[in-house]
Amino acid sequence: MPSSILIVKPSSLGDIVHTLPAVAMIKRTWPKARLRWLVNPEWAPVLEGNPDIDELIPFPRRELAGISGIPRQIQWLRKMRAGYSSELVLDFQGLLRSAIVGRACRSPRTGSLVGLSDSREGARLFYDQVAVVDREHAVERYLKLAAAVGVDTAGPLEWKLPQGNRPAAFSLEGPFILLHPFSRGAGKSLSAEDVQAFCQALPLPVVLAGRATVRVPPSPNMVDLLNQTSIPELIWLTRQAQFVVSVDSGPMHIAAAVTPNLLSIHLWSDPALVGPHRPEAWIWKDRTLFQASQLAEPVGKRLAAPDLQAVAGFVADAVRQR
Repeated sequence: MPSSILIVKPSSLGDIVHTLPAVAMIKRTWPKARLRWLVNPEWAPVLEGNPDIDELIPFPRRELAGISGIPRQIQWLRKMRAGYSSELVLDFQGLLRSAIVGRACRSPRTGSLVGLSDSREGARLFYDQVAVVDREHAVERYLKLAAAVGVDTAGPLEWKLPQGNRPAAFSLEGPFILLHPFSRGAGKSLSAEDVQAFCQALPLPVVLAGRATVRVPPSPNMVDLLNQTSIPELIWLTRQAQFVVSVDSGPMHIAAAVTPNLLSIHLWSDPALVGPHRPEAWIWKDRTLFQASQLAEPVGKRLAAPDLQAVAGFVADAVRQR
């Protein structure tokens, strides 16, 4: 049994959420091991208060970036080796920089660095052990990494996210639908016009949340909180909403972790790999609406929803039936 475990998974938001079930099982298997998690500071709120994590280590990526940051990189790695040497290091990130960090933090005599078989940038050259994974959902890949080091991955999955905080700017009382319409990923976002039409087609107030670089024309039932919510506030809104609709993004995976009342919009990405892991969640892809549990089933068993207004109608019916 390892006495100390380091999780190397600094980003991104969705992938950190995907890692939570594997980490919960690691801690369940070795409850006495000291478990640390290396994470980018902007995503640390997702992990704060998690009972499986004994310590969060901030990864100062911006301070270490570029050629000019090489002296700081060396100094920081020495500090990591001195302060966070661990018997078991698990590289869930699978990149060159995460493998270098993992190698530096592995206990020199008894430690082991383990990573994924599909790691990139030559990261596998640094591993002591490789967990063989297939082209599958990230949650399943990360569970295989845990299983490769002897963790019992049977049983229900757990996403131990914080309860979150009510946004200071949120004064709405009563039921609402949460819409997360924009993503940093290219081609994943809705247009401002689509967002406006979607809101107008719903009978309940629609709260817009997340980051945006465009302005959405107002609608009478729209509550615009774009660029006004922190991660804890977004989690709170997700927990309180009657239904959540989100493009493929980190906030969508937060929603999949905390509520079955979710519809994930995939304009081009493959929901089998990056969609909601929760089987009850709904997916809109190629103008077809279906549950995540139906991913392997013929399209004929799915519900045709030719446009976003039809999707809005489905959401409205789902809310009425609750």
